[in-house]
Amino acid sequence: MVGIIMGSLSDLKVMQEAVDVLKEFGIAYEIDIVSAHRTPEKMVEYGKTARARGLKAIVAGAGGAAHLPGMIASLTTLPVIGVPVKSSNSIDGWDSVLSILQMPSGVPVATVALNGAKNAGLLAVQIVGTFDENVANQLADYKESLKQKVAEMSQEAQKTMA
Repeated sequence: MVGIIMGSLSDLKVMQEAVDVLKEFGIAYEIDIVSAHRTPEKMVEYGKTARARGLKAIVAGAGGAAHLPGMIASLTTLPVIGVPVKSSNSIDGWDSVLSILQMPSGVPVATVALNGAKNAGLLAVQIVGTFDENVANQLADYKESLKQKVAEMSQEAQKTMA
C-alpha cells in the first residue's frame, strides 16, 4: 500500500525507521532500491506504475544530490514524502535537504527532517488513515500514547528536581 524507495542500499539504515512504523500500524509496503542517476529507466517505470500497483503514497529517501523524491513526484499523482539522507558524499546533509525541499511549483514533495524516516512513515500512515478508519483509530491511540509518555517524563523530571 505504501512504496518505500531509496537511492542506495546505504540509505536502508535510515529508511528502516519508515518500514518499522508501517509494520507497527500493519500497513503493507514494498521496498526497493531505485536510483535516479544510476537506474533512471527503473525510476520512470516505478513512478508511472505506482498507482496501478495499488500504492497510496511513496516514501523516497536519497542522499547527496537527492533527485529521487522529486523525480518520482514528477512521474506520479500519488503523494511523495521525501527523506533527505545524510550520506557519505553529502555536505552535512544540506545538499539533500535543499534538493528535496526546493521543488518547483507544480511538483510538490512533502519533506521531513534530515534522516527523518520515522516521521515520513508516520506521514504515510496519516495519508492511509484518511481513507482507512482502522488506521485512523490506531493513529489516535498512538497520539494518546505520546501524551502519556510526556506526562511520565514530566513526573520523572519533577522527582529528579525535588
